[in-house]
Amino acid sequence: MRDIWVYLSASPLVHLTLTLVAFQIGAWAYRKGGYNPLLNPVLIAVLQLVAILNLTGTGYPEYFAGAQFVHFLLGPATVALAIPLYRQLERVRRSALALIVSILAGSLTAAGSAVGIAWALGGSRDTLISLAPKSVTAPVAMGVAEQLGGLASLTAVLVILTGVLGAMLGPLVLSALGIRDWAARGVAMGTASHGIGTARALQESELAGAFSGLAMGLNALATAVLLPILWRLLF
Repeated sequence: MRDIWVYLSASPLVHLTLTLVAFQIGAWAYRKGGYNPLLNPVLIAVLQLVAILNLTGTGYPEYFAGAQFVHFLLGPATVALAIPLYRQLERVRRSALALIVSILAGSLTAAGSAVGIAWALGGSRDTLISLAPKSVTAPVAMGVAEQLGGLASLTAVLVILTGVLGAMLGPLVLSALGIRDWAARGVAMGTASHGIGTARALQESELAGAFSGLAMGLNALATAVLLPILWRLLF
């Protein structure tokens, strides 16, 4: 079987197919589970792929040679978030001040709480830096971490973990807190758990998805600008 795998893995389409199949299995489990947020399709797909790559001894660069086709589609998918945002443009204009204040507060809280907890537990300087941008979309978070001297690879893992946990637990926490307004739920999801949280918000409602996409973008901008300044002032 290992010889067969070596032969098949020579084609980048194998890893693309594995990625798509793993996600479809995750989506199937999500539907069968009554759309339970704990059965997040991304988490299920990641667990499957990690297990397969470990069993076959496949390195990430080799895997990414095929999976990069899906990675390329992240760009158009992100741009497509502008569609629900455009449809809710009037509501966004009326909420502009509240949005700016909420996203700034959320951005500072996300970074400050993570760094504070890690510092209290004795985390190293590299760990603290890598944790700070965890709630921002991966390319921005990795860039900020590298700029400050952190570990971009660790930041990437933390970003994915944050997004998955936010998508899984965010709606449950917001409902438990009695937050029913779709715009408020969207801002919370987008600020705390970037793209994966935004995908979950879109499943709840278009209004939540629109505000989540906007919050994700503004949080990335705020973190990229403010975090390096605050880090150098404080540390």
